[in-house]
Amino acid sequence: MTAFQPQIRFATTRDGVRIAYTIIGGDGPTFVSPSGWVSHVELEWQTASGEFFRQLARGRRLLVYDGRGTGLSDRDIEDFSLQARLNDLEAVVEHAGLERFTLLAWSMGAPTGIAYAAEHPERIDSLVLYASFSRGPEGQERAIIQTVTDLMRIEWGVGARATMGFIHPDAERLEIEESMQYFRAAASGEMAARILQESFLNTDVREYLPRVTVPTLVLHRRDDTAVRLEFGREVAMLLPNARFLILEGNHHPPFYGDSGAILRAIDDFLGVEPQPAVEQPHAHTHAGAPVTILFTDIEGSTSLTQRLGDAAAQGLLRAHNDIVRDALRSHGGDEIKHTGDGIMASFPSTSGGLEAAIDAQRAFARHNHAHPDDPVRVRIGLNMGEPVREQDDLFGQAVQLARRICDRAAPGQILASNVVRELVAGKGFLFADLGDTELRGFEDPVRLYAVRWEEP
Repeated sequence: MTAFQPQIRFATTRDGVRIAYTIIGGDGPTFVSPSGWVSHVELEWQTASGEFFRQLARGRRLLVYDGRGTGLSDRDIEDFSLQARLNDLEAVVEHAGLERFTLLAWSMGAPTGIAYAAEHPERIDSLVLYASFSRGPEGQERAIIQTVTDLMRIEWGVGARATMGFIHPDAERLEIEESMQYFRAAASGEMAARILQESFLNTDVREYLPRVTVPTLVLHRRDDTAVRLEFGREVAMLLPNARFLILEGNHHPPFYGDSGAILRAIDDFLGVEPQPAVEQPHAHTHAGAPVTILFTDIEGSTSLTQRLGDAAAQGLLRAHNDIVRDALRSHGGDEIKHTGDGIMASFPSTSGGLEAAIDAQRAFARHNHAHPDDPVRVRIGLNMGEPVREQDDLFGQAVQLARRICDRAAPGQILASNVVRELVAGKGFLFADLGDTELRGFEDPVRLYAVRWEEP
């Protein structure tokens, strides 16, 4: 799987909120999918949800967007009412010029989908609801969700981790850490709590259900603990033209567990032939796992050899290698290969990659202070994505972008992509926005950030 860099577009709602969206896939019928909770259309494609959406877009066009308050959409928002969320959906549909489409709404996106289908039947070919509900929970169930929202406001990481027990009960450590990174990049704890409050606890769209006349498929997993089966059954009972299908499993999001069963059910409902699954490349490590990629590059390595001679230049290269490898060992990095005048490495943690880069630059500064006649000046670049893994090497656009970012850095500088900056938001790293930058081999400008660090 190559790292996917979507083309991000922006629509403006009737109440002046900018909404980020992207369209993937090619020709064929169009799907529109509101966010299930918090989202990030730039980072989506490096997660399990991105793979699910890619599979869904086979033979179709798929529009996904960040709801207000999350991702690349406007964050400083006060209004999260149902009408406000309908404004988001209406804005992206109009901006994309869509006449008719299938609406796929799941979890906290379901009330928006139900209300839109009732208000705009002329736009909807069919409606697919997954893990849906039409009203908020009551009693003890409501109290538990309220406690989770309070946790989010106090400490976003703790609150987000608490949700994993509901949405992905058997998550492994790596999956939890990746989800935590994604949640932090997608929204603040306050915004996530407010969306959960308004889109789940305070929602009631039962009055819209009898007005939804389009063919509707209601899918629900039997043991979903985040939104119980009874909620989905109630939705199906109140819809006049619904097919209700119970799926096995206890995962809440469609992209965990048996996502193939969901895709097959959608194809069957729409009367289309199932598309062949997209083949994934063989990998000797965790398949499809996003990693942070780091490149180092010694300034003027060729001229150093000419000026100092082979032996002295080789000594400086060894000093570079020792410093970088010490930083990799200290922060969980894996050396992928030596590039001749630098090192390419990967990190399972974005924070680890940044800490290694800062430690390395500080070590180079100490070395240069002690050896002013023979300094080692190094540029460092970082990007995050899903590279193609073959044998012991990494390939693909995510790697190429990291290389180009490194090339753009000045000696002693650390440059990072916007994805890297988003993933470590709130973790104490300081960045300087360098704006959109043209990079060789990339058609669109790339927004770069300089990582601030101080000499020891």
